[in-house]
Amino acid sequence: MNLETPKKFRGLVNQAHQVAENYFRPLSRKYDKAEHAYPKELDLLAALLDGMNAGSPDAIGATSASKRGAAREQQEGIKNGGNLSALLGVMELCWGDVGLLLAMPRQGLGNAAIAAVANDEQLARFGGTWAAMAITEPGCGSDSAAIRTTAIKDGDHYVLNGEKIFVTSGERADAVVVWATLDKSLGRAAIKSFVVEHGTPGMTVTRLEKKLGIKASDTASISFSDCRVPAANLLGNPEIDVQKGFAGVMETFDNTRPLVAGMAVGVAKASLDRTRELLKKVCTLDYRKPLLSVSHAEATLYRLEAEWEAARLLTLKAAWMADNKLPNSKEASIAKAKAGRVANEVTLKCVELAGALGYGEDELLEKWARDSKILDIFEGTQQIQLLIVARRLLGKSSSELK
Repeated sequence: MNLETPKKFRGLVNQAHQVAENYFRPLSRKYDKAEHAYPKELDLLAALLDGMNAGSPDAIGATSASKRGAAREQQEGIKNGGNLSALLGVMELCWGDVGLLLAMPRQGLGNAAIAAVANDEQLARFGGTWAAMAITEPGCGSDSAAIRTTAIKDGDHYVLNGEKIFVTSGERADAVVVWATLDKSLGRAAIKSFVVEHGTPGMTVTRLEKKLGIKASDTASISFSDCRVPAANLLGNPEIDVQKGFAGVMETFDNTRPLVAGMAVGVAKASLDRTRELLKKVCTLDYRKPLLSVSHAEATLYRLEAEWEAARLLTLKAAWMADNKLPNSKEASIAKAKAGRVANEVTLKCVELAGALGYGEDELLEKWARDSKILDIFEGTQQIQLLIVARRLLGKSSSELK
């Protein structure tokens, strides 16, 4: 594994950084204060990004996060593909603003889910769709297998009943990828994902959450009451495979967890870069000196930078493995756990190191600290990631190690 940014992605990474610096940063405070207001400035940017993605097989958007083409790429000797390019783009864009990235049309985690498990016909049909992802329920948070939303087959449709909460972009997106069970008695093996388009009768947005951070992104509760969804909108294999169990649906996370880890890496880097600039005004940063001979502030910054670098490399590895069609469930969880924890620590410590400046709204440091917390929670909490890692290391099933 080469630890440098692949040459073919450097142009995309530079473009993403320019967007973060010149487009996202100037809008950050505006939409942090105007919660639930849609950032209309993103429409033009989304259209430009769609154009970039259409012209490149190695796109930088969420739709490029897939293992689908990895086998072909491997035969041709190509080791770096859509997952890595999407991750590198996410890191740069979140250096600008996490909430604005999450609010970007057609760049939601639902789009990554479609890219990961949809068949070719579905990929073509939902190609221009902005998709949110709905997993969490009032009685089901970290344990995705405990989903109670039902999907009952009725002719050429499935009838969905249930409630989903904490759906990122749940109100604004064109469609929602909904996780539901075909048969509660069969447990996690019967859980499938469905693309439910907004406007479908029986689907209702019931509430928008007020949040600590990522205020530019809407977070919705959605109810489904006898909501009829075409059978063709079931992603992947409609058959219940008890032997394969939950693995088919959970493969989505192998692609999306590195992306969320990348968001954490991006916002942590933003905090480190700004704090370094502020510290340089009051002290000389000399990386050649041993930690015991520098100030506490300098030593803390150096330690945070080392933690950040570890998180970044783990995240790159998880995406690289997905591109090469290697099993990466453990590595995706390791990256998510490490990056989420590091982002929380880094952003809060940077607020502390910057003193009064860090706590005030003249700087974005306090905003980044608020935004970072969700990155350790959604797409599987810190505790769940550690549990998954333990299961993989010990060779235990979910029923054996809870």
